[in-house]
Amino acid sequence: MPAHVDPRLLRAFVAVAEELHFTRAAARLHLAQQALSRDVRRLERELGAELFVRTTRQVTLTPDGERLLPYARRALRAQDDLLAAFGQARPLLVDLNSPGLATPRRVLHRARELAPAQELMARYESGLTGAAGELLAGRLDASFGRFAGLDPALRAGLAHQPVRYEPMAVVLPEDHRLAARARVPLAELAGETVYAGAGNARTPEWTGLARLLFEGRGVDIAPPAPLAVGEEEFQRLMARTRNPVLAVVGFPALPSTVVRPLVEPVPLSPVSLVWRKGLTHPAFDALRRAAALLSAEEGWLRRPAGGWIPAVDDVLMASHECHDSTRRAHRTCACATFDA
Repeated sequence: MPAHVDPRLLRAFVAVAEELHFTRAAARLHLAQQALSRDVRRLERELGAELFVRTTRQVTLTPDGERLLPYARRALRAQDDLLAAFGQARPLLVDLNSPGLATPRRVLHRARELAPAQELMARYESGLTGAAGELLAGRLDASFGRFAGLDPALRAGLAHQPVRYEPMAVVLPEDHRLAARARVPLAELAGETVYAGAGNARTPEWTGLARLLFEGRGVDIAPPAPLAVGEEEFQRLMARTRNPVLAVVGFPALPSTVVRPLVEPVPLSPVSLVWRKGLTHPAFDALRRAAALLSAEEGWLRRPAGGWIPAVDDVLMASHECHDSTRRAHRTCACATFDA
């Protein structure tokens, strides 16, 4: 056995063990696939053990690879903790979009439980487009939202991890004609003008999702309006316009309003955890693990029967999902170490 194992080799091994795919692991570590393969072969030589069975169709862990994986994860976490302790790591700045959105908040709370020694600070940038510039500038570390809705030039510098297909809803005045319905079929919105953030420079990804959803259904999107900041202003404008507001099922009901799920079909808002490529921070691992744990526990990435998402979102979300979701959830959630 070697007297010392280079942590870089362990990171290469863990990435391949979690992805079970050399190309995806290389992209995750921002390495050439040839360099990653070289590191894995070097680790196998130093340990005197074959760690993976490689075929043209799949990569699997050998018994020695299975045995090494928990030790490698612990070693890498210990190294990250040591560097953080002496480097006085700054807080990880996590954008939750707005205080009313439950999914990002739950991920952040779970990450704090997983990494109690780390500081994870919430920020509120309203929308993913608004957060993207802050991410790329290094003034923000992570955000949540519809990755496919970003301009391709922004996406090029960012990475994402699918978290949830979140069912969508409408917020209605409590005396609206549809307020008595437990669920609102999309066809019932025909003739309505629905507010979906048009004109808000921080949330065009949400307005774009609404346009795709309402296309051909006889639903108009409300024209741009001044951005309502705070519950009181939101209620005031809603009372004045009486327009339904497009939201998600977890959106908190405000006084004099009701939240009703949309059905027939069930429209889904694709939510990803988003960060700038190359991000390193000792708390970032916990944030990604928290997202993976909740996705697996709550079935957030299982689409309901009749679920609807745009084709462009389907492609980007599916490209990051494993064909064997159960195996991936188990592999990802078992205190894995992620490298951006």
